[in-house]
Amino acid sequence: MKVFYDKDGDLGLVQQRRVAIIGYGSQGHAHALNLRDSGVQVVVGLRPNSASRQKAAIARLTVADIPTAVQQADIVMLLLPDEDIARVYEQDVAPHIRSGATLGFAHGFNIHYGQVQPREDLDVIMVAPKAPGHTVRSTYVEGGGVPHLIAIHADRSGQARDLAMSYAIANGGGRSGVIETDFREETETDLFGEQAVLCGGMVDLVKCGFETLVEAGYAEEMAYFECLHELKLIVDLLYEGGIANLNYSISNNAEFGEYQAGPRIVTEATRQAMKALLQDIQDGTYAKNFILESRAGQPSLNAHRRLNQRHRLEIVGEQLRAMMPWINAQALVDRNVA
Repeated sequence: MKVFYDKDGDLGLVQQRRVAIIGYGSQGHAHALNLRDSGVQVVVGLRPNSASRQKAAIARLTVADIPTAVQQADIVMLLLPDEDIARVYEQDVAPHIRSGATLGFAHGFNIHYGQVQPREDLDVIMVAPKAPGHTVRSTYVEGGGVPHLIAIHADRSGQARDLAMSYAIANGGGRSGVIETDFREETETDLFGEQAVLCGGMVDLVKCGFETLVEAGYAEEMAYFECLHELKLIVDLLYEGGIANLNYSISNNAEFGEYQAGPRIVTEATRQAMKALLQDIQDGTYAKNFILESRAGQPSLNAHRRLNQRHRLEIVGEQLRAMMPWINAQALVDRNVA
């Protein structure tokens, strides 16, 4: 797999175009600010009553209603929640985007599962940073960048790939590397990683470990430290140098326990469950369930959020984190920004 860097693209391509960033959440604020700081003309498209208007204005960005922003743009980047993109595209983008413009996404969900059917006269690209938006921004400000994926769904102009690469460079991706993929691969691997490992698997593993220790009579504080707090130390070692780096840094006792316990936790049943998850993603079952959940007002999602808020892990964790003010001082997420 070839990796591309700043030298492999032309930043000037995107600098010659006006970019409308639709949405100003985690990814939206990062793209808007990074592109602006890279010399790109940026307008942020938001609803008239959006709470993000003030945040974008404080950041000295040009803000407009979505149809107005779209009409002005050569590139329209949809950086809204997945469940909102199809509606906004149909109502506010498709009637106003000019012929020959470029429609962009940071995730392939709506294209891959057919929720958005782009007009035939548009280039359709994906530029997907492999990090949350707050990290995309903070890394750029520090002079670096996070790896990016690019993909092309439609190339009417013959310049779609070059333009996607130029956009990725403006967003900081060329500093660490840009990899070319397609909408299907990005969507299915992203959903699987989130569900099986990064979010679904990890969060339930942490909660189960906490509950097991507490039910056995150990202090909640001890259970929190061992099952959640120290997880960052382990993930940082993995992030820095992979499994070998982790095992080099931990004790022989911890490494031996890893080999003994890992196969008892991640069993053949776990592997089969992962394969079933992947099948649901590949055949559209998961996408259908998520779309129906969103149309119903997200009742299951909101119920799970309420249950998580009441979980003892969250309550004890908030108390313990108050003892460690450096965590907030180095927070990745600033809710006042996005």
